Parts: sequence; structure tokens; C-alpha cells
Amino acid sequence: MKRPGILKYDILLYFTVLLFAGSCVSMMEKAGRTLDGSASEEKRVTVYRAEKKENVAADMELWEVQNKAENRSIVIIISQFPSMKLRGSFPNDVGEFYFTSLDYLAGNYHGWNEYRMDLFGTGRLIMGKDTAVLTVSEGITAVQISSGRIQRYDTRLTGNEALARLRDRRERISALTEWMKQLENAPKGLDRDTFEEYWKTVLFPELVSKKKQPEGWKQEDDQWVRSDDMRWNKSYTSRVFPELLREIRNTGTMLRDWEEALPWIYIDYEWETILELLAQETTLQKKK
Repeated sequence: MKRPGILKYDILLYFTVLLFAGSCVSMMEKAGRTLDGSASEEKRVTVYRAEKKENVAADMELWEVQNKAENRSIVIIISQFPSMKLRGSFPNDVGEFYFTSLDYLAGNYHGWNEYRMDLFGTGRLIMGKDTAVLTVSEGITAVQISSGRIQRYDTRLTGNEALARLRDRRERISALTEWMKQLENAPKGLDRDTFEEYWKTVLFPELVSKKKQPEGWKQEDDQWVRSDDMRWNKSYTSRVFPELLREIRNTGTMLRDWEEALPWIYIDYEWETILELLAQETTLQKKK
């Protein structure tokens, strides 16, 4: 498929920043906010940080933020999942708070996807002079995507059109990751790069080198189908994938989801890992 050769300046700016975002959560957040014009909507009042070397479950930051109306809330960022921010209400006098949303922002070769997904769940956060102690003893339930934006090449989708496409993508991703996790010996707790390397060979053996392709994935009488510039092994699809996912793979839709929303797939696949990390009591040190 021929791709436009010129992208808008703001997209180029975003990807310049995104190259360095894997090791810096705050840089990813700043890049996304530059794009949507919301950089001044809220400010960080206090920042707490925990690192694995301090005997905690994960590198994590917790922000106390304040919007223009001076309402305060909290933001939790796990460095293993830099595309995701968990938002919650400001804790009450005994430290109880409730989760409000998962904010997702990640780029790809074509543009970026951004959405807010409503959450249901509670936690406990005790904020002291120099430390904050976070505990999420109960689970967090993802409800529905309530808003979002999509940038693809020089086209930006907002409102109901973006919402419908994001919700459709969520349904496909949920179906895919549910199947992935049910496979025998499906690995858990992977970092992003290992996750991508492992699952690409299973989902798209046509796209990996011969030495990485699953043994026997291609057989003599296999039937093939072409979609755009790709030929998909239709017989492999039928042998390996459930019926719900077969057309998605054979039409190239699964590949588009993979290329445009890999961090989203990763988050959905590792959701139980995220909950396990949050379930452990974490003491964070005040940095700002």
C-alpha cells in the first residue's frame, strides 16, 4: 500500500520525541499533550517515585495533579507500561480513593491512538511528608472507552467516529488477547520487546525470518489469500486460530491492529500482571 510521503509537522515532532520515550514516562506524556493541545490543562503538584531496586514490585511514579478549576486527583504510571496512565480521585481523610480512568496514548508509523477508558475500582493511598504508600487490594475493572482521538497520516478523527473505531479495535484486541492467554505455555510478565518478538512469530509467521517461523506452519497443500500487499496462509489461519479471529487475520486487520496499537495489545495481554503489581503495597519516595 502506498503511503503518503509527507506528514504534518506535529506528527514528526511526536515521533522525534517518541524515539526516546521508552525510558522516560514523563517525555511520552509531554509528547502526547503537545499534540492534543492540553499541556496546560493540569499541573503536577507532587511527584512520588518507587524503583525496583528499593525492593518494590515495579518502577512506578505517582503524581498529585491539579486542573484549572483547582480540583486535585492522582495519576499512577508503571514504567513497564509507559503508554498507560491510571487516574483516580484524590484520597479522602483515611486514604481511600477510586479509580476513574485508564488514559492511553501511543504512536505508530502512521500516527497515533489515544483514548480514555472508564475504570471501576478502589485503592488506598497514604500521602506523608516524604513518602506515599499505595495499596490496591481489590481488582480494577475496565468498563468502556468514553472518548478518544486517532491520527492516521494527515487525517485526524475525533468525536463519535473516533470513538466507534476505537471501540471496534478494543473488541478485536480483547478477543485476540483472550485467545493468546489461553494457549498452552503462554508466557506472562514479558517486557514489551520480548512480547513483540514472541507473539509475532505465532500471529504472523509470514513476516518473520525462516529460522523464527513455527515448525510446520506451512504445508504443501496450503491455501493462500491476498490482502493489500500481503499473502496470508489461509490454511495456517484455520489450523491455529479460532473462527472469531480468522477473517480478522486473513484480511490484514489483525496486522493493522498490531502495527498501529501494539502497546495497547501488550497492556491488554498483561492486564493481570498490572493488577498483581498494584496489589503489592508500594512505598514511593517524594521527588517534587
